[in-house]
Amino acid sequence: MNASRRTWASKRVARALDSGYVYHGYVCQRCTKRYTSSHVAQPAASINSADEIARARRYCMDMLRKSDTPSSLLLPYIPSHARDAYIALRAFNVEVARTADTTSTPTIGAMRLQFQRDAVSKALAGQPPKQPIAILLAKAAEDIAEKSDGRGKWSKSWFMRIVDTREKYLSNPPYHSMSALESYAENTYSTLMYLTLQSLPMASLTADHVASHIGKATGIAAVLRGLPLLAFPGPPNKHNNQGHFAGDVGASRQGAVMLPLDIMAEAGVREEDVLRNGASAHGLRDAVFTVATRANDHLITARQMLQNVRAGQAEDHEYEHRDEEEHVYLPTKGKAETQAQELERAFGVFMPAVSTQLWLDRLEQADFDVFSPKLRVTDWRLPWKAFWAYNRRKI
Repeated sequence: MNASRRTWASKRVARALDSGYVYHGYVCQRCTKRYTSSHVAQPAASINSADEIARARRYCMDMLRKSDTPSSLLLPYIPSHARDAYIALRAFNVEVARTADTTSTPTIGAMRLQFQRDAVSKALAGQPPKQPIAILLAKAAEDIAEKSDGRGKWSKSWFMRIVDTREKYLSNPPYHSMSALESYAENTYSTLMYLTLQSLPMASLTADHVASHIGKATGIAAVLRGLPLLAFPGPPNKHNNQGHFAGDVGASRQGAVMLPLDIMAEAGVREEDVLRNGASAHGLRDAVFTVATRANDHLITARQMLQNVRAGQAEDHEYEHRDEEEHVYLPTKGKAETQAQELERAFGVFMPAVSTQLWLDRLEQADFDVFSPKLRVTDWRLPWKAFWAYNRRKI
């Protein structure tokens, strides 16, 4: 093989190996050996390219603007050093959440979610696949380690919890009770907020407690917002949702009413009646009111906690997840922050409470008609409301 042909072949091998693809029968084995032997010391080069990271950041931001507008609008309230982590986490959430909406069967959805598990595992290990979200996750994980001098990191189990919970509801099984719905919200939206807190980095049981209530409120509102899409699903592979409640739609194209069964029974709601009559179904608004009230209660509790901590008062109830392994934190080095200081530093992470409250207020104005078209668009007041809330430190 002459010099020019060797150079051309080596470039083909480089492109094939760097892109993660293998072209069987089309790559010279000697060139492959020569190329790989000269690059064995660069396994993590993919996350060191500034151009690749910039492209991944743009891709994730575009995804948020299209599919999770509130999260993109709340980005300025996240500390600048943690914004890549925030963008990556929210893009990851959209990608996992909309799996159900972009696959025709739960089996295919489960395969795609397994890919997400593998991508996260590789990203946290510093060797992400050539996928924008994974690349930005890997970069953010490095930033967290650097910011905390190697003491802080993301909990991989929390990523897996989000994916596992989404997979559990791919085929739209019912929530047997309000507690089951709250558990779903805790394992998705609250867990996403825990990961965002770790991005600061922060290890605070108090901040986790506040985030738990806000995440539950957001998750419950997400289920309510997705109810019309589940009851009357459109054609497959369509996903156009401006809210941060995107993707709470299962992989079944048959109609389903995802309200807690105990609440439906109390209000006299029958699924077939909703699927036949939509918003005019008997008892539907009463059931929606009860579920929305629980979401609002969680926001009220979060606000009360913030007030109590700032006033130096003890929490009025115990954090139910405090004994879970991920919430057990080692003592910090140096001078420890007070609870009030922790909540002040974490306040930007709590901002989804603002967009959730806005949506719940609009639901009330619509007399709890969850099918109202006005509830399907992002509230134009959100940027102003968020600015006001952040400057006054009120959610």
